[in-house]
Amino acid sequence: MSMQSLDVISINLWQMLISLCNLVILYAILKKFLYKPVRKALEDRKLAVDGVYADAQKALARFGLTLPKDVLVDPQIFSVKTIDVPTGLIRWYPRTYLNVDRRRLDAWLLDLAAEHSEVISARLRRVEKVGEMYCVRFSAPGGEMQTACAPVIVGADGAGSLVRRSLFPALRTRTYVSVQQWFREDSSRVNPFYSCIFDPQATDCCAWSIHKDGQMLFGGAYRPHGCRKAFEEQKQRLARFGFDFGTPEKTEACLVLRPTGPRSFCCGKENAYLIGEAAGFISPSSLEGISSAILSASALYESLNDAHPLHTYRRRTLSLRMKLLFKRLKCPFMYWPFLRTLVMRSGLSALDVKTE
Repeated sequence: MSMQSLDVISINLWQMLISLCNLVILYAILKKFLYKPVRKALEDRKLAVDGVYADAQKALARFGLTLPKDVLVDPQIFSVKTIDVPTGLIRWYPRTYLNVDRRRLDAWLLDLAAEHSEVISARLRRVEKVGEMYCVRFSAPGGEMQTACAPVIVGADGAGSLVRRSLFPALRTRTYVSVQQWFREDSSRVNPFYSCIFDPQATDCCAWSIHKDGQMLFGGAYRPHGCRKAFEEQKQRLARFGFDFGTPEKTEACLVLRPTGPRSFCCGKENAYLIGEAAGFISPSSLEGISSAILSASALYESLNDAHPLHTYRRRTLSLRMKLLFKRLKCPFMYWPFLRTLVMRSGLSALDVKTE
């Protein structure tokens, strides 16, 4: 077993360190995926992202970043088909959205980090504080157990953050299991679209579908107990809306958080910091987390050289936390059946889409 001494350790769940100005900028995903039959896939951290939403585009723009065309996939979709299963209502709403290939996007972001960070692809086993140092044990690709210690640690390891679970009390937040499957589409029969599906019988959150380069992805966020059953039964109910899933080519799963109040967030303590969804920074209405991950990482970078970095980091993320809590005000109009039905029946902001 070998020992390394570092200045800063940043733990990222997907072995993805995105560094700007010598600090990690976390690229987090909107939708993550977990249940028992695919636990091995979760352990391998094989996750997917549907796209880059407007908030994430603004966050990237702050650093003067423009997406290369090879990270984009076909088709590019500019509206969302909203389906209310109990009432059968369907409305189309405008949506600023970039449809991307997550792995190519990851690779592009990692290239940005190459000049500033040492990226180690490994599986994290343990996180602990030893004196004034934070030590992590991880298994390298060859299987050798290694230990690295540093005076500062940054947890960027998502909803199920091992850093957070090892060093901090549990967040007071809602936890869901997101499940997503990939299907080969029949291009002769399919008019590609992006959908958001509300089905209270399956979940008090939402489900979604998106088309990518000849494949259709379907997933949703469900309560942990009975999530697989809810997912499969929902697929059957969607047949009346024209969904024909067939046999899945791939299944992905992971935990996702949904903030409920100020105690749903944790910035850190004693030179241990959390960013992105590890800190609880994710939209409770849309489950979008990329922008919060980038902005919180940037705020931490700008705070580390301060005399009181944790205080400064908390102050710099105050507006982000308030923004995420403010988004809870949108939730009743999206997730309460009565209010959602009123909004959809009104046609407010809906597009008049010609589907024929």
